[in-house]
Amino acid sequence: MAELKTKKTDQPVEAFLENIADERMRADCFAVLELMKEATGEKPVMWGDGIVGFGSYRYKYGSGHEGEWFLTGFSPRKQNLTLYVMSGFAEYAELLKQLGPYKTGKSCLYIKRLEDVDAVILLKLIREAMQVMRDNYIRKD
Repeated sequence: MAELKTKKTDQPVEAFLENIADERMRADCFAVLELMKEATGEKPVMWGDGIVGFGSYRYKYGSGHEGEWFLTGFSPRKQNLTLYVMSGFAEYAELLKQLGPYKTGKSCLYIKRLEDVDAVILLKLIREAMQVMRDNYIRKD
C-alpha cells in the first residue's frame, strides 16, 4: 500500500510563511495563522512542505489503509489561499452565505484575498468545523 507523502515535519511554520514571495499572500497567511490559532487552540505544524496544519487525528479505511492527518489547516497556492475544512461544508450553508466570495472543493475553501471575506464568519466557520472534527474523529478513551 502506498505511503502518504504529506506528513508532519519539524520545519518552522513562520520560516515557511516568511518565504512566500507574494507580499499580499504572505500577509494573508500570517493573518490566517493567527485566526486559526485562536479558532483551534492548537499549535501550528508544517505538513509536508506547503501546508500549515492544526491538530491531528488518526483514520483507518475499510481497506485497512490508515494514517494521520490534520484537523484543519491552510496553504498558500498560486491562484488562491486554500483553507482545509476537513469536515466538509454541508453543515455550514448559512455561514458560507455570509462569508463573501469563495469557492469550495470537497474539503477546500478557496479564497482569493482575505480582505474580501468576513473574518468573524471565517473564525466561526473554523471553530465549528474543528468541533465537528473533534466530536467525530478524536478518540475519547
